[in-house]
Amino acid sequence: MPHINKIALEEHFLHPDFTDYWATTAPNISPALFGKARDALEDFGDRRLEAMDSAGIEKSILSLAGPGVQAEARTETAVRLAREVNDHLAEQIAQRPDRYGGFAHLAMQDPAAAADELERAVRDLGMQGAMVNGQTGGRYLDDDSYAPFWERVSELEVPVYIHPNNPPQRADMYNGHDELWGPVWSWTVETATHALRLIFAGTFDRYPGARLVLGHMGETLPYLIWRLDSRWEVSNRGEMRLDLKPSDYFKRNVWVTTSGVCADAPLHCAIESLGAGRILFGADYPFEQAKEAGDWIDGAAITDEQRDAICRGNALDLLKL
Repeated sequence: MPHINKIALEEHFLHPDFTDYWATTAPNISPALFGKARDALEDFGDRRLEAMDSAGIEKSILSLAGPGVQAEARTETAVRLAREVNDHLAEQIAQRPDRYGGFAHLAMQDPAAAADELERAVRDLGMQGAMVNGQTGGRYLDDDSYAPFWERVSELEVPVYIHPNNPPQRADMYNGHDELWGPVWSWTVETATHALRLIFAGTFDRYPGARLVLGHMGETLPYLIWRLDSRWEVSNRGEMRLDLKPSDYFKRNVWVTTSGVCADAPLHCAIESLGAGRILFGADYPFEQAKEAGDWIDGAAITDEQRDAICRGNALDLLKL
């Protein structure tokens, strides 16, 4: 049976000059496996295209494998390298514009510079938004200093995809359990918390047009929507106020992708919690198998209308393709 055409939103690449930044994630991965994806990450040709074809992916929105320059201590260097890697990605996209799009890489150390680079990437380079790899120097995107960034995001009407990264410090709860430090669990905790900080800080009250994307079927948050509304009412929130219920922001400002999750049960939960219009396809290439992701969504127990929206239609609308 032929595949349904898909647009994939969490598909990674790597520039050779950024391998040292990528290496900071080595403690999160088995030493026997880390680094084996490098060749696939650096390839923009037949290997990547064959993987896409095996899953029915007509277009991949490419993003730099994190954390990139967000791990750079020197702000000036981070700003310069972010611009360079975006130029590199734009050159690759220009060779195959029918198959590739891009999320800009940004130096979040300087919110104003990040806003300017996002605008350049969208307006001059033709990219579809940005991917931010978690916190930068211990500062999360709900910080007041990011007001210029969110203003520009709202003006451009493009999504910001929060990708997992390590927190500034390793919590004691992971001691003696290295298997939990990384993609098994800690990255989910970190990314979900980052998203909740944005919601509870009132980011989406101040910038109601902002668009946030979370991978991995929403980092478990669709499962918790009801409880977030309930417990917000009794939380120790001090002077903090929101215009809407927490669940309303998820249904207005947040989209999730299927990246790295190939199972019907969490998909059904996301559809029931958020609606099929808030879910997009992602394979998480090359860290997951594109064919497995494609085969799964093609056969998932959902309606054809839902499948078409998740695989392609929602991305066309959100990314203005």
